[in-house]
Amino acid sequence: MAPNPDIRASDADRDRVAANLREHCAVGRITVEEMNERLDLVYQAKTLGHLQAVTHDLPEEDLHQLPVPAGQGNSTASVAPRQSGGELYRRGGRAMWGAWAMVSGINFTIWLVIALTGNVVYPWWLWVAGPWGALILLSSLLGPKRHG
Repeated sequence: MAPNPDIRASDADRDRVAANLREHCAVGRITVEEMNERLDLVYQAKTLGHLQAVTHDLPEEDLHQLPVPAGQGNSTASVAPRQSGGELYRRGGRAMWGAWAMVSGINFTIWLVIALTGNVVYPWWLWVAGPWGALILLSSLLGPKRHG
């Protein structure tokens, strides 16, 4: 049931409408100048009807936040397809292996440069690459099962 437009507006009513106007300005429905004009009218309003007149051409809630009806399949907005948990896990696994390969490659290169300068050193880079690689391998083997 719509409120009676002749009921006197409270300060809370005016503040609520002013906040809505600021939100409409933030999303680009009205300009800053138009918002300021409307805010003046809001704080001069004596009844709920006056407040409704200030916002009569604006939606009460953000239309983009509403769910799309099931019958409305086509939309102008492109929505990325939702990925399954298994796909996200595989992508994360590839990222882990890539990070391991890069760090291991850098450490091996540093060790190789030192070794080629005549200073044969213990292959310390294996202590970086080995345990880390083993953990990623275990995670890959024991992770979610692939269906398909």
